[in-house]
Amino acid sequence: MKEVIQELLQKMGIEILSMQADVNSFEAQDHELKNQKDYVVVNVIVEEPQMVIGQNGQTLFELQRILKILLYKKLQKDFYLSLDINEYKKKKIEYIKHMANTLADEVAATKEKRVMVPMSSYERRIIHTELSGRQDIITQSQGKGFERYIEISPR
Repeated sequence: MKEVIQELLQKMGIEILSMQADVNSFEAQDHELKNQKDYVVVNVIVEEPQMVIGQNGQTLFELQRILKILLYKKLQKDFYLSLDINEYKKKKIEYIKHMANTLADEVAATKEKRVMVPMSSYERRIIHTELSGRQDIITQSQGKGFERYIEISPR
């Protein structure tokens, strides 16, 4: 698996400083999925991360998609894949959670709804999950397509 990742990045002209790949098995909760899938987590440190990450992580997302296709062809097994470059995803998730909690605190204090900038379904899901335990606010996705955003309202 590591060889496939290294080969792909080298063909792209990316110098890998270090790489860690872990495979974890878990029981799928979704009845439509097979009972067990592997979750492959790949963390790569590269010299020039902006080239691999792209604007708003779009290049990283597409690279992850291509990598999953290549690995599937080699392994002939279905799995989930999470590719992170220089901890970009990890840092972005922390930032999104912090931003969501800050806005939720403002809404709870002022009793006025707040609207977040449009974001991907993945980012919206992080926010909904992060704020789901709060009893003082409500989150709702609004809008359509690329203009979909989260509205945080007082309960």
